[in-house]
Amino acid sequence: MARTIAKDHDLKRAHILRTAAVVFADQGFDRASMSLLARECGISKANIYHYYNGKMAILFDILDSYLKALRDRVIAVEITDENPEQTLQDIITEILLAYQGADHEHQVQISAMSALPHAQQEQLRGYQRALVRFVDTAIRANAPGVFAANAGKLRATTMSVFGMLNWYYMWNSGAGPQARDDYARLVCQMTLNGVKGL
Repeated sequence: MARTIAKDHDLKRAHILRTAAVVFADQGFDRASMSLLARECGISKANIYHYYNGKMAILFDILDSYLKALRDRVIAVEITDENPEQTLQDIITEILLAYQGADHEHQVQISAMSALPHAQQEQLRGYQRALVRFVDTAIRANAPGVFAANAGKLRATTMSVFGMLNWYYMWNSGAGPQARDDYARLVCQMTLNGVKGL
């Protein structure tokens, strides 16, 4: 007879992922063991194996859940042709708000994604590429003539925006929504003023 799934199965799995993200970020993926993960989760090693067959599966699930949710949240921002500057600011704000509380997942993405098999890395990079394309489109709409014949310049501009956003959590991870909104406005102004002067 098949084993039934406990009512709190999804909650326990989410708890394992959140806890493992902290452990992987603080201890490093290579140094973390299933025993350590189980102890930090407050469950037995046998119990953690009920949910995951190893730490590689946990790593993939952390990043798959995080990057998919990030992509879906950001690309849900409404794009308006009437006000491309406001659209870009809305997108940048949404990215910063989505980063809030996800510092460990973000750190794990940077430090441990390369440990995954190539096919899994490609799936995760697909989420990242979709996000980059979305921001590309919003930046290009603000200065279409600048980027019409220079895709390399657009790529460099987009990645510079992500560079500003991705480092924000390093020096201001505890920032609240208002501080993130203010910083998003600053990034948008710096980007647009810079784009128009290229």
